Amino acid sequence: MTALILALVAGAVVGLALGGLGGGGSVLAVPALTYLIGMPPADAITASLIIVTLTSITALTGHARDGNVVWRTGLLFAAAGIVPAMLAGTAAGHLPQAGLTIAFAVVAGVAALRMLRPAPAPAAGKVRPAKAGAAGAGLGAVTGLLGVGGGFLAVPALTRVLNLPMRRAIGTSLLVITINSIAALGARAGTGVHLDWAVIAPFTAAAILGAWDGKRYAQRLSGNTLQRVFAYALLAVAAFMLADAFI
Repeated sequence: MTALILALVAGAVVGLALGGLGGGGSVLAVPALTYLIGMPPADAITASLIIVTLTSITALTGHARDGNVVWRTGLLFAAAGIVPAMLAGTAAGHLPQAGLTIAFAVVAGVAALRMLRPAPAPAAGKVRPAKAGAAGAGLGAVTGLLGVGGGFLAVPALTRVLNLPMRRAIGTSLLVITINSIAALGARAGTGVHLDWAVIAPFTAAAILGAWDGKRYAQRLSGNTLQRVFAYALLAVAAFMLADAFI
């Protein structure tokens, strides 16, 4: 019963992050599954990809109805990350779990600090395809290696590299998350991880419901406020995971 309650609460928080911020779901889901539910890291990573994929699809439909998804940009950005996501997902099974945990925390912390920096002035019409492709490929590799959907990196990449407004970056990132997560799941299929559906199912259900609430909150807050909330949440998660790894 305790595991069920924790799964429902954690799922609701993950859904709020995905629906309202366009990312941060898996960077919160993996620690929740590991530290609250007690899943081994490898199982938690795969479970988080399932949860985040299904929740992202739900959140994506709402943002798409509001016209906040730039489909062509999102598909091109995600396409660059499919192969890296699959290759990194395969490699992740051969790496030590402690190393993956530390890498996870470092990537989350760096992304948060970048988001807290003042955003450069938009440079419309100066998007460089090579730079966008490199950002998409790097995002896919992180998704596959660390089991994250990549929204906490996709949102700053879409705003800073592709110059999308914050709300459109949030909606478009959900498309990128969905594609990258499916690719990473494909690479992890048959790797022998144990999936506890008694936890995954209620966690996913709560996350889907939370995503709808998150979308409503996103409509009431400014883009800068959303970005700062997102960044501080990431910093807190990164600090906790680093402390747990070294203490």
